Amino acid sequence: MPDGKGRVVFTVHLKPGAEQRFRDAYEQIRHEVARTVPGHIVDQLCQLRDDDESWLITSEWESLDHFYEWEQSPGHRELAGPLRECIARAQSLKYDVVEETRGGERIAAAAAGAVR
Repeated sequence: MPDGKGRVVFTVHLKPGAEQRFRDAYEQIRHEVARTVPGHIVDQLCQLRDDDESWLITSEWESLDHFYEWEQSPGHRELAGPLRECIARAQSLKYDVVEETRGGERIAAAAAGAVR
C-alpha cells in the first residue's frame, strides 16, 4: 500500500554507559527532521522499563517513500552518525499503515494517509 502512511520502528540496544549521549543525539536529530524532512509526521523515543540500554524509536511518515528518500539523502548519515555511535545492535522495520483508529472510530486504509 505505497500511497498510505508508513511507520518505521527502530529497536536499539545501547552500548553500556551510552544512554545520555544517545538521548542528546536523538534530541538533535528529532528537531532537524521535524523542521526539514518532507513527509515526516511524528516520532517517539521509548525506553524499555527497567532497562537503560533497550530503546525503541518509532516514526510516522506520509508514505514510506518519504522515509526512504530521507534515509538515502546525503545528510542522513552525517546527522545520524552520533546516534549510531551509541548503538551496540539494532533492527529497523518499515510498515505500511493498513488500518487506523482515532477517537474510537476506524479509519479506512485509503483515508489513513490523509489523517493527521
